[in-house]
Amino acid sequence: MNRIELKQRTQKFALEIIKFVMEIPYLKNVNTICIQLLKSGTSIGANYRSACRAQSHKHFISKLSIAEEEADETVYWLELLKEIKITDDKEIKNLLKEAKELTAIFTSARRTARQREISKISGL
Repeated sequence: MNRIELKQRTQKFALEIIKFVMEIPYLKNVNTICIQLLKSGTSIGANYRSACRAQSHKHFISKLSIAEEEADETVYWLELLKEIKITDDKEIKNLLKEAKELTAIFTSARRTARQREISKISGL
């Protein structure tokens, strides 16, 4: 998957999160979770886009790390919503699957970038 495809994938995921949250009925305690889900689910792509425009390799790794953390946080909020059975189980399973895949993608990308940085520093 190239940068453009990953940008599109994270943007599509953000839109799916927005639509998903819009369908959840308002309940005071659930609303807090939904706000957190909106923040983390939409910031994955924003941080990846920022990584793509990084001014240094360290900045690139930093932004990838943030995208990874936000993807994992999104998994957490989705798991909570799944447990309280507030919404359609099939839809939440699809979102969870994508959030976990994005977490894995950013974890792998960050590790690879970090290894390249170490190799460059050590002259390998």
